[in-house]
Amino acid sequence: MKKHWYDYLWIVSLAYLVLGFFNILFAWLGLICFFVPLLISIATGSKAYCNRYCGRGQLFSVLGGRFGLSRGRDIPAWMRSKAFRYGFLAFFLIMFGNMLFSTYLVFSGANSLREVVTLLWTFRLPWQFASPAIAAPFWVQQFAFGFYSVMLTSTVLGLITMVLFKPRSWCVYCPMGTMTQAICQCKAKKTDNRSA
Repeated sequence: MKKHWYDYLWIVSLAYLVLGFFNILFAWLGLICFFVPLLISIATGSKAYCNRYCGRGQLFSVLGGRFGLSRGRDIPAWMRSKAFRYGFLAFFLIMFGNMLFSTYLVFSGANSLREVVTLLWTFRLPWQFASPAIAAPFWVQQFAFGFYSVMLTSTVLGLITMVLFKPRSWCVYCPMGTMTQAICQCKAKKTDNRSA
Protein backbone atom coordinates (compact mmCIF):
# COMPACT_ATOMS: atom_id res chain seq x y z
CA MET A 1 0.00 0.00 0.00
CA LYS A 2 1.43 3.35 -1.06
CA LYS A 3 2.25 5.77 1.74
CA HIS A 4 1.24 9.44 1.54
CA TRP A 5 2.66 12.45 3.34
CA TYR A 6 -0.27 12.48 5.77
CA ASP A 7 0.52 8.92 6.87
CA TYR A 8 3.42 10.36 8.85
CA LEU A 9 1.49 12.98 10.82
CA TRP A 10 1.86 10.78 13.92
CA ILE A 11 5.42 12.09 14.06
CA VAL A 12 4.03 15.63 14.38
CA SER A 13 1.83 14.55 17.33
CA LEU A 14 4.79 12.94 19.05
CA ALA A 15 7.00 15.96 18.38
CA TYR A 16 4.31 18.25 19.82
CA LEU A 17 4.30 16.38 23.13
CA VAL A 18 8.10 16.35 23.31
CA LEU A 19 8.52 20.03 22.40
CA GLY A 20 5.91 21.10 24.98
CA PHE A 21 7.91 19.22 27.58
CA PHE A 22 10.89 21.49 26.96
CA ASN A 23 9.17 24.77 26.07
CA ILE A 24 5.54 25.27 27.02
CA LEU A 25 4.93 27.84 24.28
CA PHE A 26 4.88 25.00 21.74
CA ALA A 27 1.52 24.11 23.27
CA TRP A 28 -0.05 26.88 21.16
CA LEU A 29 0.56 24.76 18.05
CA GLY A 30 -2.09 22.39 19.36
CA LEU A 31 -4.74 24.90 18.29
CA ILE A 32 -4.19 23.57 14.77
CA CYS A 33 -5.72 20.28 15.98
CA PHE A 34 -8.74 22.24 17.18
CA PHE A 35 -9.47 24.49 14.25
CA VAL A 36 -8.48 22.38 11.23
CA PRO A 37 -10.92 19.50 11.94
CA LEU A 38 -13.78 21.94 12.43
CA LEU A 39 -12.93 23.89 9.27
CA ILE A 40 -12.64 20.71 7.19
CA SER A 41 -15.97 19.37 8.43
CA ILE A 42 -17.70 22.75 7.87
CA ALA A 43 -16.22 23.13 4.38
CA THR A 44 -16.62 19.55 3.16
CA GLY A 45 -19.24 17.95 5.40
CA SER A 46 -16.84 15.06 5.97
CA LYS A 47 -14.67 13.68 8.75
CA ALA A 48 -11.60 13.70 6.49
CA TYR A 49 -9.43 15.09 9.27
CA CYS A 50 -10.32 12.26 11.67
CA ASN A 51 -10.05 9.59 9.00
CA ARG A 52 -6.89 10.77 7.28
CA TYR A 53 -5.02 13.65 8.93
CA CYS A 54 -5.28 13.10 12.69
CA GLY A 55 -1.75 12.51 13.92
CA ARG A 56 -2.92 11.40 17.34
CA GLY A 57 -5.11 8.65 15.89
CA GLN A 58 -2.19 7.58 13.73
CA LEU A 59 0.09 7.54 16.79
CA PHE A 60 -2.31 5.18 18.55
CA SER A 61 -2.42 2.99 15.42
CA VAL A 62 1.37 2.81 15.32
CA LEU A 63 1.76 2.07 19.04
CA GLY A 64 -1.20 -0.26 19.33
CA GLY A 65 -0.96 -1.95 15.94
CA ARG A 66 2.61 -1.95 14.72
CA PHE A 67 4.14 -2.29 18.20
CA GLY A 68 1.38 -4.57 19.51
CA LEU A 69 0.59 -2.51 22.62
CA SER A 70 -3.18 -2.95 22.17
CA ARG A 71 -5.29 -5.86 23.39
CA GLY A 72 -7.41 -5.45 20.25
CA ARG A 73 -10.75 -5.76 22.02
CA ASP A 74 -13.89 -3.91 20.98
CA ILE A 75 -14.64 -0.80 22.99
CA PRO A 76 -17.66 -1.29 25.29
CA ALA A 77 -21.07 -0.26 23.95
CA TRP A 78 -21.55 2.36 26.68
CA MET A 79 -18.43 4.19 25.48
CA ARG A 80 -19.84 4.26 21.94
CA SER A 81 -23.21 5.55 23.14
CA LYS A 82 -24.37 9.01 22.20
CA ALA A 83 -24.94 9.86 25.87
CA PHE A 84 -21.33 9.08 26.82
CA ARG A 85 -19.81 10.79 23.79
CA TYR A 86 -21.82 14.00 24.21
CA GLY A 87 -21.43 13.89 27.99
CA PHE A 88 -17.66 13.65 27.59
CA LEU A 89 -17.75 16.48 25.05
CA ALA A 90 -19.71 18.65 27.52
CA PHE A 91 -17.23 17.86 30.29
CA PHE A 92 -14.32 18.58 27.97
CA LEU A 93 -15.83 21.95 26.94
CA ILE A 94 -16.37 22.88 30.60
CA MET A 95 -12.72 22.09 31.35
CA PHE A 96 -11.65 24.05 28.27
CA GLY A 97 -13.78 27.00 29.41
CA ASN A 98 -12.19 26.80 32.86
CA MET A 99 -8.76 26.91 31.21
CA LEU A 100 -9.78 30.02 29.24
CA PHE A 101 -11.11 31.64 32.40
CA SER A 102 -7.80 30.96 34.21
CA THR A 103 -6.00 32.57 31.29
CA TYR A 104 -8.30 35.59 31.51
CA LEU A 105 -7.62 35.95 35.24
CA VAL A 106 -3.89 36.04 34.58
CA PHE A 107 -4.42 38.50 31.70
CA SER A 108 -6.47 40.82 33.95
CA GLY A 109 -3.94 40.60 36.77
CA ALA A 110 -6.35 38.90 39.19
CA ASN A 111 -4.21 35.74 39.33
CA SER A 112 -0.52 35.06 38.95
CA LEU A 113 1.02 32.62 36.49
CA ARG A 114 0.80 28.98 37.56
CA GLU A 115 3.56 26.95 35.92
CA VAL A 116 1.67 23.70 36.35
CA VAL A 117 0.39 21.07 33.95
CA THR A 118 -2.68 19.24 35.21
CA LEU A 119 -2.95 15.60 34.18
CA LEU A 120 -6.44 14.09 34.01
CA TRP A 121 -7.78 17.40 35.39
CA THR A 122 -6.64 16.31 38.86
CA PHE A 123 -2.92 15.67 39.22
CA ARG A 124 -0.75 18.80 39.24
CA LEU A 125 2.65 18.32 37.68
CA PRO A 126 5.22 21.08 38.28
CA TRP A 127 6.37 22.23 34.85
CA GLN A 128 8.66 25.17 35.64
CA PHE A 129 11.47 23.66 33.60
CA ALA A 130 9.41 24.24 30.42
CA SER A 131 9.21 28.00 30.89
CA PRO A 132 10.00 29.85 27.67
CA ALA A 133 13.44 31.31 27.11
CA ILE A 134 11.85 34.40 25.59
CA ALA A 135 9.81 36.84 27.64
CA ALA A 136 6.22 35.99 26.75
CA PRO A 137 3.31 37.68 28.54
CA PHE A 138 2.10 35.67 31.52
CA TRP A 139 -1.36 35.12 30.01
CA VAL A 140 0.26 33.61 26.89
CA GLN A 141 2.20 31.24 29.13
CA GLN A 142 -0.88 30.47 31.26
CA PHE A 143 -2.87 29.48 28.17
CA ALA A 144 0.01 27.27 27.05
CA PHE A 145 0.17 25.47 30.41
CA GLY A 146 -3.58 24.94 30.37
CA PHE A 147 -3.73 23.86 26.75
CA TYR A 148 -0.82 21.46 27.12
CA SER A 149 -2.69 19.98 30.10
CA VAL A 150 -5.70 19.35 27.86
CA MET A 151 -3.58 17.80 25.10
CA LEU A 152 -1.54 15.66 27.50
CA THR A 153 -4.65 14.46 29.33
CA SER A 154 -6.44 13.50 26.11
CA THR A 155 -3.31 11.68 24.94
CA VAL A 156 -3.09 9.72 28.20
CA LEU A 157 -6.79 8.80 27.95
CA GLY A 158 -6.19 7.71 24.37
CA LEU A 159 -3.21 5.59 25.41
CA ILE A 160 -5.24 3.90 28.16
CA THR A 161 -8.09 3.03 25.80
CA MET A 162 -5.55 1.98 23.15
CA VAL A 163 -4.01 -0.54 25.55
CA LEU A 164 -7.35 -1.85 26.85
CA PHE A 165 -9.20 -1.96 23.55
CA LYS A 166 -8.45 -1.46 19.84
CA PRO A 167 -5.68 0.99 18.90
CA ARG A 168 -7.94 3.88 17.83
CA SER A 169 -10.59 3.45 20.51
CA TRP A 170 -10.00 7.06 21.61
CA CYS A 171 -11.43 8.17 18.27
CA VAL A 172 -14.83 6.76 19.30
CA TYR A 173 -15.30 9.37 22.07
CA CYS A 174 -12.77 12.06 21.06
CA PRO A 175 -14.42 15.47 21.64
CA MET A 176 -13.17 16.79 18.28
CA GLY A 177 -14.53 13.70 16.54
CA THR A 178 -17.90 14.16 18.26
CA MET A 179 -18.02 17.82 17.22
CA THR A 180 -17.03 17.14 13.61
CA GLN A 181 -19.57 14.32 13.41
CA ALA A 182 -22.30 16.67 14.67
CA ILE A 183 -21.29 19.26 12.06
CA CYS A 184 -21.36 16.65 9.29
CA GLN A 185 -24.80 15.42 10.38
CA CYS A 186 -26.16 19.00 10.40
CA LYS A 187 -24.76 19.64 6.92
CA ALA A 188 -26.24 16.36 5.65
CA LYS A 189 -29.67 17.28 7.05
CA LYS A 190 -29.53 20.69 5.36
CA THR A 191 -28.60 19.05 2.07
CA ASP A 192 -31.45 16.54 2.42
CA ASN A 193 -33.94 19.30 3.22
CA ARG A 194 -32.90 21.29 0.14
CA SER A 195 -33.19 18.28 -2.15
CA ALA A 196 -36.57 17.24 -0.71
